[in-house]
Amino acid sequence: MKHIARKRFGQHFLSDGGIIDAIVDAIHPQPGQPMVEIGPGLAALTQPLVERLGHLTVVELDRDLAVRLRLHPQLSVVESDVLRVDFTALAADMLAKDSTGASRIRVVGNLPYNISSPILFHLLSHVAVIEDQHFMLQKEVIDRMVARPATSDYGRLSVMLQWRYKMENILFVPPESFEPPPRVDSAVVRMVPLAEPPELHFKTLETLVQVAFSQRRKILRNTLGKWLDEKGFSGSFDLQRRAEEVPVAEYVSLVQSLDPAARVQAGATL
Repeated sequence: MKHIARKRFGQHFLSDGGIIDAIVDAIHPQPGQPMVEIGPGLAALTQPLVERLGHLTVVELDRDLAVRLRLHPQLSVVESDVLRVDFTALAADMLAKDSTGASRIRVVGNLPYNISSPILFHLLSHVAVIEDQHFMLQKEVIDRMVARPATSDYGRLSVMLQWRYKMENILFVPPESFEPPPRVDSAVVRMVPLAEPPELHFKTLETLVQVAFSQRRKILRNTLGKWLDEKGFSGSFDLQRRAEEVPVAEYVSLVQSLDPAARVQAGATL
């Protein structure tokens, strides 16, 4: 039966065979690897992935699609809003059944563009159990994720993800590759958690970056400077810059100097 894309779920189904092959090649799935696909939809990416893996776990919110997916003998279906999925618990269950010796899971998917940032931050809280992530996203979002300092795309999303992941834009995907076509360009990002992430207090980083970029065109003395004064900060930090001019490493160092006693191992408790 034909499935009509549902706007409330942000559904745009990938239909370009060449793009699908390129994505699968980039993911490079190996037999037996524990992998989770978010938003499998009509299984355009799911089928070539499961053919290489042997088994795949999928997370699908749409009840009608979940019913179809359960008919596939090589799929385990989690019918849920991805923002409610405990990926740490899911990984523990998958790894308990794994025979390859894997210690973490891989995550892939064509993410709903309307909630892509919340999904990325949700997964960040489970990063300790994830080997890598490959996602189809709006190109504009990926441009912000991988942006370098002193560029217009560099902002809160750049800092909040780059402190924990190595990321790269690996594939451009035009609107005509989908049915129905979205009104934006898309791309595929590879996200690999850093092997030795800096230790910091995540909530402090989150607040600091939010304050810094709250008025990104202003000099930091007028925004972050006041916040630092309230924190009793007495160290050295150049506030005669705009937020977009400060590298990720400097934001991390500032957080560490603010609250060294409250540091937690990155990814343990966000």
